[in-house]
Amino acid sequence: MEIIALLLGIFGLGTGASFWVIRNLYYICQPSEVLIFAGNRTQVEEGRTVGYRLVKGGSSIQMPLLERAFRMELTNMIIELKVSNAYSKGGIPLTVEAVANIKIAGEEPTIHNAIERLLGKTRKDIEQLAKETLEGNLRGVLASLTPEQVNEDKIAFARILLEEAEDDLQKLGLVLDTLQIKNIFDEVRYLDSIGRKQQAELLRDARIAEAKAKAESVIQASENNRITALRRIERDLEVAKAEAERRVRDALTKRTAVVAEVEAVVGAEIARVQAEIAVQTERIKQVEKQLQADVVAPAEAESKRAIAKAKGDAARIVEDGKAQAAGTQRLAESWKAAGTSAREIFLFQKLELLLKMMAAGVPEVEVQNLTVIDAENGSSVTKMASFLEQLRQTTGVDVAKVAGSLGVGMRDEG
Repeated sequence: MEIIALLLGIFGLGTGASFWVIRNLYYICQPSEVLIFAGNRTQVEEGRTVGYRLVKGGSSIQMPLLERAFRMELTNMIIELKVSNAYSKGGIPLTVEAVANIKIAGEEPTIHNAIERLLGKTRKDIEQLAKETLEGNLRGVLASLTPEQVNEDKIAFARILLEEAEDDLQKLGLVLDTLQIKNIFDEVRYLDSIGRKQQAELLRDARIAEAKAKAESVIQASENNRITALRRIERDLEVAKAEAERRVRDALTKRTAVVAEVEAVVGAEIARVQAEIAVQTERIKQVEKQLQADVVAPAEAESKRAIAKAKGDAARIVEDGKAQAAGTQRLAESWKAAGTSAREIFLFQKLELLLKMMAAGVPEVEVQNLTVIDAENGSSVTKMASFLEQLRQTTGVDVAKVAGSLGVGMRDEG
């Protein structure tokens, strides 16, 4: 029975392990996706080694702790393209609307570019990347074509765009399946004008002929006006020249008088300034003298007085210090001469002063009576008196007074 139970346990353990492996490590690859097991190094068709292995279609088991599984969808992505104000070869800004169908490449070696650049990105991020790449290529193709070429053959324009974008998309690991041009227009209506080109040319010739006739008449009228204007200008020029010569003569006549007048004005101003300088110099000297008398001299006197006072105070302090030092020296010599009794003598000398100070600090106290009793060495009477006094001080009961009151009461009854 034990062997059967052991076998059943081993079988159950194996079944559980198989179920866990199938549930967590066994991957089935759909036809519209590719499995990438990252971790182990694998050699690809180009001869180089990569750190992952691919599974397209079928199934595979992930190696625990050594590999990590990723899925990458290969389904089609539809991208709406719109390029606004893209300049064509003729310098005309065009707006192009198109629809592109792209997908992630499922064949080697392009799929390796997709794994390196797109693995882990969302489909929205991949669509945005492809959209920006195609719009950039679209602008580049528009710059090499005239508006007429873009508008007349949209199929050729789409083919050129496919050839232009193929290399860029292949580097990203993407494949462009189809590209359809939906609409081409411009805000300046240049493309609309192309269809009316011949009509515009006929209208242009008629207008040119009419303009030529008008131009000839205008030229003749302008020639007549030119001759008249030239004669008027010559006449005005002669008048202006005569007026200028007159003004020059008047200016030469007045120049000497104006120069003399200006020189006189300048000389007067110079004299006034020089006089003002002398006045200001004297004023500065006066202010300096006033400042010396009002501020500097009193300040110097005050400084000298303060210095003299400080010297006097210093001399008095020095003399006091010398006197105290001499007194201390004499006290030390007396203390030394007195020997061991110097301390008692010094205290007796200071005792009177200390007692006066202590008595002055005690407030005045009025003593009603003073009783001195020797409670230890006295007789029985003294001990009894001490006890009665202590009883009166502690409890407030005066035994002698109570006894006297009782004696007075007994005499009154007798």
